[in-house]
Amino acid sequence: MPRVIPQPNCNNKPMEKPVPASIEKIPPLLLTKSKNEVNQISKYFKSTSTKSHVQASKQSYVQALKPNTNTNEIIKIKDIFPALNAQKIDQIQKIINGAPKLKPHIQMTTKGPSQKQVIIPMSSDNIKKFMENSSLHVANINRSLQNAKSEVPVDFICADNSNIAVVTNKVVVQSDLYIIKNYIKKVEDINILNTDMPQLLQSKSYLKIIGIPFFPHNNSNKRFIPNDIEIIIKQNQIFDNIVLTSKPHVIKVSPKSDMSIIWFDIWNVQSGSKAKGFINRCFNIGKYIVTIRGVNMNPGIPQCKNCWRWGHTTLSYHIQGSKCIKCNGPHKSKNHHQFGWCCKVNGKTNPLRLETKKSEPCPHFFKCSNCHGDHQADSNLCLFQKNRFYCEWHIKKYNKICENRSNSICSIVNVNKQ
Repeated sequence: MPRVIPQPNCNNKPMEKPVPASIEKIPPLLLTKSKNEVNQISKYFKSTSTKSHVQASKQSYVQALKPNTNTNEIIKIKDIFPALNAQKIDQIQKIINGAPKLKPHIQMTTKGPSQKQVIIPMSSDNIKKFMENSSLHVANINRSLQNAKSEVPVDFICADNSNIAVVTNKVVVQSDLYIIKNYIKKVEDINILNTDMPQLLQSKSYLKIIGIPFFPHNNSNKRFIPNDIEIIIKQNQIFDNIVLTSKPHVIKVSPKSDMSIIWFDIWNVQSGSKAKGFINRCFNIGKYIVTIRGVNMNPGIPQCKNCWRWGHTTLSYHIQGSKCIKCNGPHKSKNHHQFGWCCKVNGKTNPLRLETKKSEPCPHFFKCSNCHGDHQADSNLCLFQKNRFYCEWHIKKYNKICENRSNSICSIVNVNKQ
């Protein structure tokens, strides 16, 4: 094609200026967002394909509206992006206003100890007699399990103040528990009347009862004690097949309040199914209607049974040997009469210190190794025991102890230098 040359303006008339096109309706602008929010919104725009336009969303625009949602913002988004369905608009609205706050989850059930052991509660006399022939009991229980074609072997048997633990190599089932139960009944060395039946270790769930006055009886200062709460729980059908881990605690809501809270713990499975069935259930205590609520698990700060210090468990104490709870000597508390310096004969003291008989308790008094009070380290009178649920209190207390020790060491060093 021949090139067309533009002709000059011969009439010398001024050229008309172009008139900009007017837009009748300008879409309203949204508030400025951060780069991350813009990138998230652009992903939703890019993901809109022809299928999303054909398939209508099950959620309508009215259903997309929520109590906290602003209607004007949804209309603005729809006007600017008419191709978006209700689901995409709802997603953009969540990005603009932020994700909704979830309700706090109450963790009221502990994970519990290992299931590879069986607990047998019994008296202290039965524990001593049973542990004298512990190796023989292990062999007899393993023989009974092998005869029943069980694959669970018993490794060893250990004991504490009130229980005997039969430790196995695998998780114990109900059939194995039944075999161990029958063997305990046949043991002649122990008194079966002072022995409870074997049971598997379980998790612990924390619950509370609210809605009852601290003094429930009219014109009386008599209040509930833990034994009263235990009787009420045993007599109520709601608590069938429930075992308390310890005695309930009855405290005031606040020092100046006339209402009380009853705290109680139950044995449970790790899923917490038993405790979940009690949440928000109501029952009668006398003329009052009370409610059961879940409580966040707070077993408190642990106390080591080897060194009797707070802040670590007995299993995490890796130093060989243990300390006496009475004299703080390098021996176990049960061997205090044999190794304790206070219970031995000492002819150099005035008056003469005689040997303490094993059948008699130690008559001497010692200071607590934690708060230096006139009690043992595991006493309920100890300040550390009373504040076992307050971690900050323990941290401040131990920081003061460390400062006092460092100051005393510095003073000793300065005296030696002089």
